[in-house]
Amino acid sequence: MKLKFLGTGTSQGVPVIGCTCEVCTSENPKDKRFRSSVMITTEESRKILIDCGPDFREQMLLNHENNVDIALLTHEHNDHVIGLDDMRPLIFKSGKDMPIYCYERVGHEIKKRFPYAFTDVRYPGAPAFDLHEIENKPFHVLDTEITPIEVIHYKITVFGYKFKNVAYITDANFISDTEKEKLQNLDVLVLNCIRKFDPHPAHFILPDVIALFKELRPKKLFLTHISHHLGLHDIEDKDLPEGMHLAYDGLEIEF
Repeated sequence: MKLKFLGTGTSQGVPVIGCTCEVCTSENPKDKRFRSSVMITTEESRKILIDCGPDFREQMLLNHENNVDIALLTHEHNDHVIGLDDMRPLIFKSGKDMPIYCYERVGHEIKKRFPYAFTDVRYPGAPAFDLHEIENKPFHVLDTEITPIEVIHYKITVFGYKFKNVAYITDANFISDTEKEKLQNLDVLVLNCIRKFDPHPAHFILPDVIALFKELRPKKLFLTHISHHLGLHDIEDKDLPEGMHLAYDGLEIEF
């Protein structure tokens, strides 16, 4: 299986509009970050998208991806769902509704934001979604076992997802001891890290992630959902503890 980072940035992306800091003006491609999303490729070459934000169209084109079999949503914030309308070409090509797996709460929000995808008589150019409500327990789809990881993002619950011995968690500032049991001794753990300093009410910052790395002991940990406040990729990546890395758009991991 493979995990490819389609985007590793925060809700504003990097560069941030109007910002002239050294990160936003960097010419290094690793400092340019779309909104956070990953593509899982299964052993049978099926495609599982995690989150579909406003950069979805460009992410697919730049990474030469031309298919999504199912989408998993972590939560309902716009930087994780508002690109769903851009799935239309894939839906038209397949001739089938796009399966979307998410919390019941998130499904209700999708219906509110894309009501035209759920009408009995749809406009010919409208997308069509097949919502599947999931709970905090493992499920199987596309011959793949997926284990949700329930975390807290400010005041809402968010799902991370585990495949084999790899877990992807974005938009979190708290993980319970019960959920940490699912994250022990992973080959790869992906965690959000919005900045180096100043506690954030909804996201982990670098000291939080370092503490979790020491506690959970994955073989490798990759940082994602990164803002321009974290610093330049090539400098900050070298300063991380051994086994920790900054993810960047286009990075692919095999597992």
